[in-house]
Amino acid sequence: MGAKSLHALKNILVIAARVAVWLFQAVLEYVAGAALFLVLVALVILGRQYPMTYLWLKALHVIAIIAWMAGLLYLPRLFVYHCDAPKSSQQSETFKVMERRLLRIIMTPAMVIAWGLGLWLAFAGGHLAAHWFHTKLALVMGLTAVHGYFSASVRAFSEDRNDKPPRHWRIVNEIPTLLMMAIVILVIVKPF
Repeated sequence: MGAKSLHALKNILVIAARVAVWLFQAVLEYVAGAALFLVLVALVILGRQYPMTYLWLKALHVIAIIAWMAGLLYLPRLFVYHCDAPKSSQQSETFKVMERRLLRIIMTPAMVIAWGLGLWLAFAGGHLAAHWFHTKLALVMGLTAVHGYFSASVRAFSEDRNDKPPRHWRIVNEIPTLLMMAIVILVIVKPF
């Protein structure tokens, strides 16, 4: 075998190893997501038979909200720092990985769990007709829209297409905070 053949073989093996790692990570994420979904479905079914399960589902709902909010508050800060990194630099590539993982592994699953459990809790708790719940639901839809905007922004950053300055991300960073404050007040105080 010549030097060119060995070099080509080495490149093929490196690419194959990267693809294998990527496939393993993707399968692991989806298997974990499917397992979590099945556990939640089982808990919801048990919640109809055992009143204590309602409280456990409520606790999981709050945990999911905390994880989702942590991501909604942290991701724009990553964008601020990413704006300052030169495109295609090692630092920029690191930010791309951090942003993608935060969105895919923490934020999106937490959002789905928060929505699923939240709707079930509203139904089981008899809150669907309450006016405060309608307002809360609209605000949560606002949080979901912010999540969608951040998701599109992760894609733009990953393709080096971001055209927003750091100041934009500092301002946008406050939107989830304001929505969260209003949601908490509605849930705790139930003003109407």
